[in-house]
Amino acid sequence: MPAPADRSLAQWLTYLESIHPSAIDMGLERVETVAATLGLTFTDRTVITVAGTNGKGTTCKFLEQAAIAQGKSVAVYSSPHLLTYRERVRYNGELPTEAAFCEAFTCVEAARGDTTLTYFEFGTLAAMKMMMEWQADIVILEVGLGGRLDATNIVDPDIAVITTIDLDHQDWLGDTREKIAVEKAGIMRPGIKAVIGDRQPPSTLHEEVTRFQAKALWAERDFTVTEHQDGWDWHCGEVSLKALPKPVIPLQNAATALATLHQLGWLPDAKEAARVIANTEMAGRRQQLDSAPRVVVDVGHNPQATRQMMTWLSEYQYDNLYIVAGMLKDKSIVETLAPFESLDATWLLAATSGPRGLSAEALQSGLPVKLQKNSQTFASVEDAYAFARSNCAQSDMIFVFGSFLTVADVLALHTYP
Repeated sequence: MPAPADRSLAQWLTYLESIHPSAIDMGLERVETVAATLGLTFTDRTVITVAGTNGKGTTCKFLEQAAIAQGKSVAVYSSPHLLTYRERVRYNGELPTEAAFCEAFTCVEAARGDTTLTYFEFGTLAAMKMMMEWQADIVILEVGLGGRLDATNIVDPDIAVITTIDLDHQDWLGDTREKIAVEKAGIMRPGIKAVIGDRQPPSTLHEEVTRFQAKALWAERDFTVTEHQDGWDWHCGEVSLKALPKPVIPLQNAATALATLHQLGWLPDAKEAARVIANTEMAGRRQQLDSAPRVVVDVGHNPQATRQMMTWLSEYQYDNLYIVAGMLKDKSIVETLAPFESLDATWLLAATSGPRGLSAEALQSGLPVKLQKNSQTFASVEDAYAFARSNCAQSDMIFVFGSFLTVADVLALHTYP
């Protein structure tokens, strides 16, 4: 299939899906070859690479907001997107134009020659091309999958951030937290500064930090959080930020981001940190879309994420809870749904489409047995959500989770009714 002549973003994305036989092809050699042809370099920039099972996107967003608040220019690469591909790249908080993406895609296409690239690899190189040309002070790279062999890892970071380690993408990363930790740690370099946000990291992560001789700050050991009724305090050695407001993003991600800023010598004072916290929110992460009934969406789709959900769902007041869920078949369905066993809710289970799609019936069979009796299946997320809206009262709550695709379907209904 030839590259699209008119270069619209939609046609480019269709083209990118067609030029490699598989969606994932682990390894850096092909990406490095094309990057060298493009002349990609980030010398004289501060590069922050963020890996982890959960919390990458919100940690990147906090770092971005803190950099902007300090007058620094910042470029961010993140994935996946929810409503538009343009969400994958930000410059000082703004999305590039479609034309900017098309121009970058054209450059990558010319540079790759006969080298095959996956959809993600092609997009990563295009993003890096844009980010290099912007000459931002700070470049933030969110790892797509794993770390060691992810396309973002062709760039040597100044600091490596690992948010959490849990079971996800086991077919590619390994079937234990210990194996996955080694893959995540692959973003480190000898002697690098690092921040570990996982409060109970696997032993292999300690081993990898030692092997790289990384200068690491560890959650619970080097930086801690004290919660109180009105907010929280952050501590790291002799430094403390007190009376911080409760964040919209997960508190541990905010704490990890503050530790990263501390490592870089950019830690704000408590007043400025409070402003950053207030300005940091991210679509699809514990995002409230409506108030009567309350509608909350979250892209979480693995056991660690749902354990966190059970904690913060208890903070909401409602008469009845309706849960709209749709997941992908390559996820740990039973383990992800298990934390909800004690939750009193009506479950509305939706089929997801595409090659990774999961039927509603298969999702239903993954529910804890005691929850299956109060569940229904639907052909689509839109159908399940419509049922919830038509049956709930203003004092009820609808919670949507399970996949970026699931949340995107509901966000689209609110954005483009």
